[in-house]
Amino acid sequence: MLSGGKKRLALTLSVLLAGSVLLAGCSPQQSQTSPAPNNSTISGSITAAGSSALQPLVDQAAKQFMDKNPNAKISVQAGGSGTGLTQIAAGSIDIGDSDLFAAEKLDASKASALVDHKVCVVGFATVVNPSVTVDNLTKDQLKGIFTGKISNWKDVGGNDQKITVVNRPSSSGTRATFKKYALDGQEEAQGLALTEDSSGAVSKTVGDTPGAISYLALSYTNTNTTTLKLLKLDGVDPTNDNIASGKYPIWSYEHMYSKGDPQGLTKAFIDYITSDEAKPLIQKLGYIVGSDMKVSRDK
Repeated sequence: MLSGGKKRLALTLSVLLAGSVLLAGCSPQQSQTSPAPNNSTISGSITAAGSSALQPLVDQAAKQFMDKNPNAKISVQAGGSGTGLTQIAAGSIDIGDSDLFAAEKLDASKASALVDHKVCVVGFATVVNPSVTVDNLTKDQLKGIFTGKISNWKDVGGNDQKITVVNRPSSSGTRATFKKYALDGQEEAQGLALTEDSSGAVSKTVGDTPGAISYLALSYTNTNTTTLKLLKLDGVDPTNDNIASGKYPIWSYEHMYSKGDPQGLTKAFIDYITSDEAKPLIQKLGYIVGSDMKVSRDK
């Protein structure tokens, strides 16, 4: 048995130890090392695929979003608007990126199951190899070139040089937009043009091929002005200001489609890329914020 003095000493030590544990549990240092609750609920993995015209924006926005939400993983792929719409309609991806309204590419029953989220507007320019001396084409001349009726630059005021047309596949929203608003719906000549699957491949081919002509989203030409030459259309430059005012006609909305109302990470990412926070990135990459447009279109 402990003596009275030893009992008092043990009791005193117990009180001191208990007090030190309580103090440690309430210390400011402990609260500062607790994980921050912000963004901890945004997690998972999604895939966005489709329009190569929209890909630069989706790529950069995804990187920014994942920096803010380290538990989220967003895979961004191209493939063309038709591919993006087909895959989202089938439920094989989470977001379908498209230059086109879904109803322009899909059956009505499939299109009606998709929810449209307009992200921004993008313009499209006629681009040529720097060796081409022409800097302006009328719409009739442009149609003549892409339908195969005009095959030499001398016929539109340039040098005696063969015109090499570089086209996009039928799944491309860029091709569909160019055909609709630049060629007034006329069919491009079959078998007379090169075909490239992506905007990046078009940019390289036109830059490497003397006399070449094609079309690209301004989001791609924005960083390729040293290797590509942009042509005026009927004397109007393909600039965002001219597009927003309605002076330049070759442009489209950029859409992100979900199958039904988006949920979870899909909703969080779409909310982010359509928010005011993403506007500086949209403008930096050469797109147009929807609210800046003075004209509008529907399907």
